[in-house]
Amino acid sequence: MRLLVVLAAAAALLAAAAAHEHHGEAPTCSGGTGRVLAEFRPGEVTVDGHSDDWEGVEASEFALLPALDPDEDKAYSGGKVAVKAVHDGVNVFFMLQVDGAYAYSKGESSKCPSIALMFQVGDNATYYNMGGCKDLRGSCTSKSCRGHEVDIMHFEIGNAIPGRLYGGNHIDNAAGNGGDRFGHLVDVYAWNPHCRYLDGVGPKENNSNAQNDWHGAWWHSSLTVHSGFVDDDNPYGKQDEKGTYYFEFSRPLRTMDRFQQDAQFTIGQPSNMAVAFWYPTDGKEWGDSEHYSASCNWLILDIQPSLEAAYYHPAPNRSWDAATAFALLLSVVAICLSIFVGYRVSKNRSTTQFTPLEQIQFAEERH
Repeated sequence: MRLLVVLAAAAALLAAAAAHEHHGEAPTCSGGTGRVLAEFRPGEVTVDGHSDDWEGVEASEFALLPALDPDEDKAYSGGKVAVKAVHDGVNVFFMLQVDGAYAYSKGESSKCPSIALMFQVGDNATYYNMGGCKDLRGSCTSKSCRGHEVDIMHFEIGNAIPGRLYGGNHIDNAAGNGGDRFGHLVDVYAWNPHCRYLDGVGPKENNSNAQNDWHGAWWHSSLTVHSGFVDDDNPYGKQDEKGTYYFEFSRPLRTMDRFQQDAQFTIGQPSNMAVAFWYPTDGKEWGDSEHYSASCNWLILDIQPSLEAAYYHPAPNRSWDAATAFALLLSVVAICLSIFVGYRVSKNRSTTQFTPLEQIQFAEERH
């Protein structure tokens, strides 16, 4: 009997570990690889959680399927997630829209919606198992898991006021990590689900003076106060009110990371990304692995060059031509004047009588 109890307990532990570790073969995506287009649109977006300035941007829509079991029959009941992206040549911006009834419980993040973006950093980093390093908890290092790094932005809104900006701040950045003590919009890197750390934190040989390079805000369409909420307005809206969540983010294309903790984006070159979404269905708390994913493989982030630059053919530089023509005209005039002056001088010389110097001196002595 004792043996049966021990075996049953061991089986339960193994099942739980398997669910959390994502062991087994990676699931097959029925829809294939998706694509998120980031056009060059400088000066159009303000990171405030509102979607008005995104109306002209094309959206890519993806079904939200359970990360551990991407079965279409178990898709998120609120529908698809719409992902939009633009860049201004320096920063990249994201807007994610998800339908869902308003749910907010201050200080209890797992009873509020949450969103995350993940980007491939290392060449061997896989979407499945969050980088795919085989090391167990406590054994991951920057040497043993080299090449499996992924960059993660995670926003848990349980302490974040709608419409307010969160993410990188002077206090946490001065401490040298990717945390956000105010709104939990954090900058994280990972090698697998059990080896996740704030930027600048982790195994001893991977510590650095890092910072949180992300900024973001959230909003819900049922909220009617646009002049700005404060903390005393909690819970800000009516619970279970139908509507749409908006999550808006920005980050520099390139960061000053030196330890493979941030993805580095290049205009014109594709990057791999993923989207995860947590939602407290029926008011129940969600767990770390109980999230929906926009795909069961990497999405392609396409940061495009300016269309004007792509089709730009330099026209003749009219200001340069005018300057050249004016200089040429002056040169011609100068040559003509030189010829005229030379001609006049030579003509005067031919009509003027030459008086030797000796005669001039003799005349002066007589005088």
